[in-house]
Amino acid sequence: MTPGEMEMVEVFTSEGKGRGLKAAKEFWAGDVIFAEPAYAAVVFDSLTHLVCHTCFKRQEKLHRCGQCKFAHYCDRTCQKDAWLNHKHECSAIKAHGKAPNENIRLAARIMWRIEREGGGLTEGCLVSIDDLQNHVENFGEEEKKELRADVESFLNFWPPQSQQFGMQYISHIFGVINCNGFTLSDQRGLQAVGVGVFPNLCLVNHDCWPNCTVIFNNGKIELRALGKISPGEELTVSYVDFLNVSEERRQQLQKQYYFDCTCEHCQKGIKDDLMLAVKEGENKPSQDVVKEVLQFSKDTMEKINKARSEGVYHEVVKLCRECLKKQEPVLGDTNIYLLRILSIASEVLSYLQMFEEASGYAKRMVDGYMKIYHPNNAQLGMAVMRAGVTHWHASLIEAGHSMICKAYAILLVTHGPTHPITKDLEVMRVQSEMELRMFQQNEFMYYKMREAALKNQKIQVMPEPTNEAPSGLFHTKQ
Repeated sequence: MTPGEMEMVEVFTSEGKGRGLKAAKEFWAGDVIFAEPAYAAVVFDSLTHLVCHTCFKRQEKLHRCGQCKFAHYCDRTCQKDAWLNHKHECSAIKAHGKAPNENIRLAARIMWRIEREGGGLTEGCLVSIDDLQNHVENFGEEEKKELRADVESFLNFWPPQSQQFGMQYISHIFGVINCNGFTLSDQRGLQAVGVGVFPNLCLVNHDCWPNCTVIFNNGKIELRALGKISPGEELTVSYVDFLNVSEERRQQLQKQYYFDCTCEHCQKGIKDDLMLAVKEGENKPSQDVVKEVLQFSKDTMEKINKARSEGVYHEVVKLCRECLKKQEPVLGDTNIYLLRILSIASEVLSYLQMFEEASGYAKRMVDGYMKIYHPNNAQLGMAVMRAGVTHWHASLIEAGHSMICKAYAILLVTHGPTHPITKDLEVMRVQSEMELRMFQQNEFMYYKMREAALKNQKIQVMPEPTNEAPSGLFHTKQ
């Protein structure tokens, strides 16, 4: 955080929440309140050879560190920029014989920085690593067992010539990682690729209906305003996806972050009725029927997750169709169990190039999301973008262009104009607008030209569906 950005926010004691951050000036939708580089960050174990260890971009060909043969970089610039943080890690990996898991690597990077700079307040930070919450005292038996295993692995990896730390301090660092590690995404913002610790971000408290959002952009996290924020107002972000009833969100927050959510949406159960909506009117289903369909939906989700993890996408489509057949006469249009199936069906059908059927499901999903999510929610923006692209592929150019424009307006606020995904969307917006004009002038010619264009180019394959549910804001060990 730059000195100028530090003046825009103020640390204060938030009633019932401990420390928090409040605005020291007025902000408007899309304003960057502050940008913060990671105190320390690492690439996930499964992606160490696919993602740059400095800028976290996915690249086809990466340069490997000639010494440890573990770290990978885009080019010499990224490798040079990484040396301060990689120097000790490099020799430790060589001495150890292999790289430890991401948790141990992140703890070691934090410790080496503390060795260099001390654990107190560092430049650009509003809070020190020593003062961050670790919640070790809240750990259950299983978590304590994992913590002991992590500490042991860390001690095996940590070089004897480096500064030695006590067991309690090492446990504190693992506790900080466990509840404050922020998930980093690739340059397109579509895949989680690593985890980092950002001390200033850790001061921003949770609200299920927040006034800010966090995005990883160009190697830094950006805290961005979602609407007008007045001086003195607390800055909040949501640690979990809103698309859950308040009771489930509260349980998730208690389990992952060890606090009871007292935000207005949880206390009043705002939007819970929409998320559990059932069909109204003469044919209103009985409670028993609703219960049966919800149980069927949960059971089907388990089967879907299994089929997706095995890459059996035609089986996923079959399960979605069966489930929708059961849900449609019983559940309302905004019911989250219906929306989850619509989301999976549209994504998987798009991947299988069955765009017409996919677009129908995508439209219904977006209509439901619009009634539930905050109008400037990043996940809503991404869902509307995917739906717009699906309609475009299905030759439904009017609806496709309209959705792409809507998504662009949301992402300008949540991601900003310089984010790669916003830039991609701007190109799509211009292209679809051009096609829409052509369509409006001469429908017959538009379809003829589109047909010819598709014959002459490789069909664009949609990204393979992921089996990841939207994660919480902070990365917790699974």
